[in-house]
Amino acid sequence: MAEEHKHEESIMEKIAEKIHGHDDGSSSSSSDSDDDKKSASLKTKIYRLFGREQPLHKVFGGGKPADIFLWRNKKVSGGVLGAATVSWILFELLEYNLLTLFGHISILALAVLFLWSSATTFIHKSPPHIPEVHIPEEVVLELASGLRIEINRGFTVLRDIASGRDLKKFLLVIAGLWVLSKLGSSCNFLTLIYIATVLLFTIPVLYEKYEDKVDDFGEKAMREIKKQYVEFDVKVLSKVMSKIPKGAFYKKKD
Repeated sequence: MAEEHKHEESIMEKIAEKIHGHDDGSSSSSSDSDDDKKSASLKTKIYRLFGREQPLHKVFGGGKPADIFLWRNKKVSGGVLGAATVSWILFELLEYNLLTLFGHISILALAVLFLWSSATTFIHKSPPHIPEVHIPEEVVLELASGLRIEINRGFTVLRDIASGRDLKKFLLVIAGLWVLSKLGSSCNFLTLIYIATVLLFTIPVLYEKYEDKVDDFGEKAMREIKKQYVEFDVKVLSKVMSKIPKGAFYKKKD
């Protein structure tokens, strides 16, 4: 009996050792897999322009507007860009007036449809099918929502700049407004809108196509810009800010 009891204890000890060894192996393998996942996540985390973390399609709000800007539907995108080009040629190059153009097109379209509908009663043919045109509510709401978000974001940035919290943003906005004023003096508002439309329909789709190369170049450029800004801050801005007396506008009244 004693020998059988010892034999059973030895068997139980072997089973326990196997179980512990399997647990140690699984825990080590799980820890190795966790380390691999962490290293993989660090490797896959690459630089994106302007700190972008979402795909470009979502940055544009998703839905139909993003499909148009990124040429997901080439017919619609080409039609919108073509309409913008024709409008710019008519109003800028040919110096056509908007109200005159609208009136002439409306007169021509209504006259053709009226004569066609009237002629069908004499030639015994079916009248032309005039479709019901309406603007989808979903598209208008998406555009209005995106525009509202961007306007509110712009107001927030302007408020932060006006409060004097960020000198860097202040200088960037001043530079941007100066460039905008120079563009406005060289071309009129319609041409500026057309240029912005062409850029909006070309730059995002080209960036999406060559995203990795552009992001790599942008990372190097941002490093150089930050380096130059630090030098400018140390040599110029810090000296200018040190000469401005604190509380100069809050003198006590006699």
